[in-house]
Amino acid sequence: MTETELSPRRRRIVFRAHHRGTREADLMVGRFVTRHIAVFTEAEMDDLEAVLAYQDPDLTDWLTGRLPIPDSHATPMLMRMAAECAEPGAGMAST
Repeated sequence: MTETELSPRRRRIVFRAHHRGTREADLMVGRFVTRHIAVFTEAEMDDLEAVLAYQDPDLTDWLTGRLPIPDSHATPMLMRMAAECAEPGAGMAST
């Protein structure tokens, strides 16, 4: 599915994921969202929007494993994102 075929909400999420404020977060979050946005359910998009509301320094620390994800923030979406960012060839390492 191309970006023009996505609903307005999905396009907004893709934009927010790729324009976070730091290059590191743009790469990790943006690539994750781009890979999955077409198949996320409405509930998953709600969860994703909550993740996108986190501050970049916190999100980057959690996704890189520099800091553990606090239990209060350990949603299935954030855990999935962190697991994928930890995979070889994912996150910032992929091109």
